[in-house]
Amino acid sequence: MPVITKISVQKNNKERYNIFLDGQYRFSVDEEVLARYQLLKGKELDELDIEAILAEDDIRKGVNTAIHFLSYRMRSEKEVRDDLIKKEFAPEVIRSVISKLYEMQYLDDAEFAASFVRTQMNTTHKGPVVIRRELQQKGIAPELVKKALEIFDADQQVEHALALAEKLSRQHARLSEKLLKQKVEQGLVVKGYPPEVISAAMAALPIEKDEEAEWEALLQHAEKAKRKYGRLSGYAYRQKMKQFLYRKGFPVDLIDRYLREVLRCDVKG
Repeated sequence: MPVITKISVQKNNKERYNIFLDGQYRFSVDEEVLARYQLLKGKELDELDIEAILAEDDIRKGVNTAIHFLSYRMRSEKEVRDDLIKKEFAPEVIRSVISKLYEMQYLDDAEFAASFVRTQMNTTHKGPVVIRRELQQKGIAPELVKKALEIFDADQQVEHALALAEKLSRQHARLSEKLLKQKVEQGLVVKGYPPEVISAAMAALPIEKDEEAEWEALLQHAEKAKRKYGRLSGYAYRQKMKQFLYRKGFPVDLIDRYLREVLRCDVKG
């Protein structure tokens, strides 16, 4: 049987060792594998021994790779598994690596899910629908997703939705009241808030405009329309202006006021 004739530390990785059999380099192993198999100079190894050692070393490589991946932030089991697949570890190695990571308490999907929900609550405007979808994409089991989302209770959802609604209403303050409400509601839907939370947030949002504010908003949009349809004249011009302002959500009485008080001076022919 081949005999270990030399063991040397790798230059670029002090935790790996080169194994020489019968005077020739044969393979390298992790320090832990070296100790576990008691690889010493003069020890005999048959082919089955070598296969077992190399299989164990592959698992150790996978564990080290996964721990490095986990060092940046918490990960779900699926994220770790996908990273090992990407790095071309064999399926049987990945199964063993995942098992060892649980034993070493590097993986905990329940704690990962809870931490993920807390982070999204504290750093983003995302609602529970979006957070649930993202957890599902990370491979978290449905029961763990449900449990984690209990952290984000209904009162907090309304509070977060209202804060987002206020931000959106400031961003789109120049819209008509009708379109402004639609824009805010649409933004809350996109961010993942359920209908009942959106209704509560909208009810608490001071979004109603008085007639003067609505009139000022209409005048601003009318200027854009005039640049767009200025080449027209007469009836066609009036109709295009009226349709434009109506699509922008302004009430008919204000549009009629504009046509009556302002637009007549602009009508050509």
